[in-house]
Amino acid sequence: MLPAIIVTFVVTALLAWLLTRVRGRWRVLDIPNERSLHTQPTPRTGGIAMLAGAGAGMLTAWQQGYAIADTAAVTAVSLLALVSLVDDRHNLRAGVRLLVQAVVVAVLLYLYRPPDMPVMLLPVALLFLVWMINLYNFMDGMDGFAGGMAVIGFGTYALLAWQTNNPGLALGCDVIAAAAAGFLLLNFPPARLFMGDSGSTVLGLLAGLVILQAHDEGILPLWLGILVFSPFIVDASITLLARVLRGERFWMPHKTHYYQRVVQLGWGHRKTVLAEYGLMLACSSTAVAAAGMTIHAQTSVITVWLILYLLLARLIRAAERRRERNHETLRPAP
Repeated sequence: MLPAIIVTFVVTALLAWLLTRVRGRWRVLDIPNERSLHTQPTPRTGGIAMLAGAGAGMLTAWQQGYAIADTAAVTAVSLLALVSLVDDRHNLRAGVRLLVQAVVVAVLLYLYRPPDMPVMLLPVALLFLVWMINLYNFMDGMDGFAGGMAVIGFGTYALLAWQTNNPGLALGCDVIAAAAAGFLLLNFPPARLFMGDSGSTVLGLLAGLVILQAHDEGILPLWLGILVFSPFIVDASITLLARVLRGERFWMPHKTHYYQRVVQLGWGHRKTVLAEYGLMLACSSTAVAAAGMTIHAQTSVITVWLILYLLLARLIRAAERRRERNHETLRPAP
């Protein structure tokens, strides 16, 4: 099993390095604008390196007798990655992207619907997975952020799967985490490469699928699975809801996610992403510790985390108000 993880990491890291050196028509750049946190044009093809690395890892695992995914699943995920890559280069319409995402998710649910899932819950599962695809894409806006969430989130699920004697899921999560770790070598602040939509959308889909599969197989309840990825889920969901309530065009790029606001408070990419890593590790550690608790105890754990998130949101808003007051004080009188 270890060779598959090593191959994934090495192939991803090597290809990511090569992609930073691509020139000419094959180079796809993320050009900064007023809604960006980065200031220099940066290649956004890191998702290709991650997919190639994961593919090499899966092939290695198959040669060792471990089938991580079948042809249908790989084809569906590849379709999502391909359309997302085209979107990186040509900016497809939101309706086209959503249609492809819905089709891919519907196919996967049709092929791999958990036997105990009632038919009436299928639309809910579809919406959940489409939202996971998009929220991961929304949250991929800071150096080292989405890659770090993948390493910690999928690494946590790999640990739990090993502990519950599920080697297939464990190795699959290890391969995803290894691909993200190889990419992080070129993406940790200051980033030389972004993963782009071809990476973020696939990671979002896989995160949602792992959450549902782990719940179905009794590895980790749904609510604790959401806790593992809650640094992304909470930020994206609250920000989207706030923008909808304000009547904004919520599908357009913006700089109002909590992580973006912390960067703009003067923390910068590195300090902010390290703080986010701490939050991710705390959430994941809590989920692992709570996995064997009673439902009542798990409910208490989730409640405590909800309170903590509310406190963090208030602290960020308070810091923004202090900055606004300081600016007003320093502004020269007319």
